Amino acid sequence: MTKYFEIDTPAAGQATELASDYGLENHGLRDLDRVYWNLPTPALYEEIVFRAEGRLTYQGPVVVDTGKHSARAAADKFIVREHSTEDKIWWGQYNRPFSQDKFNALFTRLQAFLQDEELFVQDCYVGADPEYRMPIRIITEKAWHSLFARNMFITIRNQDELKKHVPEFTLIAVPSFKCDPRVDGTRTETAIIADFSQRLGMVCYSSYAGEIKKTIFTVLNYLLPVQDVLSMHCSANLGNDGDVALFFGLSGTGKTTLSADPRRRLIGDDEHGWSDHGVFNFEGGCYAKVIRLSAEHEPQIYACTRRFGTIMENVVYDRVSRRLDLDDDHLTENTRCAYPLEFIDNLVPEKMARSHPKNVILLTCDASGVMPPIARLTPDQALYHFISGYTSKIAGTEIGLGIEPEITFSACFGAPFMVHHPYRYANMLKEKVIRHKVNCWLVNTGWTGGPFGIGKRISIRHTRALLNAALDGRLMDVEYRKDKLFGFDVPTHCPEVPDEVLDPANTWGNKTDYWRKYDALSARFIDNFKLYASGCPAEVRKVGPRRLD
Repeated sequence: MTKYFEIDTPAAGQATELASDYGLENHGLRDLDRVYWNLPTPALYEEIVFRAEGRLTYQGPVVVDTGKHSARAAADKFIVREHSTEDKIWWGQYNRPFSQDKFNALFTRLQAFLQDEELFVQDCYVGADPEYRMPIRIITEKAWHSLFARNMFITIRNQDELKKHVPEFTLIAVPSFKCDPRVDGTRTETAIIADFSQRLGMVCYSSYAGEIKKTIFTVLNYLLPVQDVLSMHCSANLGNDGDVALFFGLSGTGKTTLSADPRRRLIGDDEHGWSDHGVFNFEGGCYAKVIRLSAEHEPQIYACTRRFGTIMENVVYDRVSRRLDLDDDHLTENTRCAYPLEFIDNLVPEKMARSHPKNVILLTCDASGVMPPIARLTPDQALYHFISGYTSKIAGTEIGLGIEPEITFSACFGAPFMVHHPYRYANMLKEKVIRHKVNCWLVNTGWTGGPFGIGKRISIRHTRALLNAALDGRLMDVEYRKDKLFGFDVPTHCPEVPDEVLDPANTWGNKTDYWRKYDALSARFIDNFKLYASGCPAEVRKVGPRRLD
């Protein structure tokens, strides 16, 4: 701010109190104005308000508007292609190659752009397990992005530790910097690029904070499998008996909601590693969708929208009373809140469990309305559905999505963030499932009684009842039927759930229409799996669905 006005900002006097000896000149950032190092939440609040980046709302959350980008710019994500990554990356739709020379030239332009500017730095860790913990640095143009990094990653509270912090990966987020596709080789003015050889990433011309979170996740998806740690796009919680449950799924399928169970303790809501010692969270916070959030159905997440320290992205509020309107989606369907995990009452403080999962749940949001609400899978079936990653992209989670959910197949339930070939992650999952005798389930949180627009979303009350029965072992002793097309086992009875709900054909008005739609979905599964069949063993290929005679 001093570049434009000869006044001090609220935190100017403490800007360097928590600085690392490993300064920004080590990243080639020189001739800067003031740099704010590791500011705590109250100081960042003052900077956010002073700079008009956000507004305080009722009971303390800060509301920000991400502007043009209210979701991930998935098509603008790149990875530098150089000799160390050439034969290791799953190049293609999600990992678009970017030349080393173009990256260096773009970074040089960004370095020049940042001269005489003020920046915020958060030195953090990712990985709750000390054996696999990685020091990172998040450098941002916006104070609220610095607060986001502080909420989402594992913060360092020891001044001496901060002073000695040397990052193993650095991400620079500058939403005001526009790329020039003609010069930089990008697709648009927006670019999210990671260079593993330099351990450096850039987020250019996007204020959507999810880009920061998912870039770091992508980095871990590249590095951890090399250390025999399965990196997973899943939430995780812990039962009273020490039993761990994993919930895989894309955004909008219920990972955060279903893992925040008052009967179980939360390990984390989105990103985890599974090592030989157990399961550990990558992050220190949650990034939850809040559109139409209910105090009745999601009490713990709802409570976080009334807390000082929470960031609310693109949430509408009354400018007089400063009360939030979580039902208003006129800015975006993808409204979000970011808060520290400590805001959840029944948190596992260590953010890790020295025990292996007892249950793995694959969450699918079936917009066609034909999948059963729950099915039991064999290890090979689990592998097939993990590689397929069938679900529906929910409105607003990516740029370009409309109101209607878009049926998609996302390998490993997180293809946009997977860097190695999907079979590498899938094979690691199968080996762990077999070794630790894990129960595997496919849970549909999508539609029933018809497709989107005709049927209705499956009741979260029924989904929770089914999950509770699966996790506490009550579903192991009930009668099952063999699914006609997919061959998995579907329970015919579950406590607290009407029997007719368990067979989706019974919820459709016309069963002929149901079977026609189910057969069409089966065909899509078969076509999609052709992309991966050559890399999978025969026992996995043969457990796929069949077509109606």
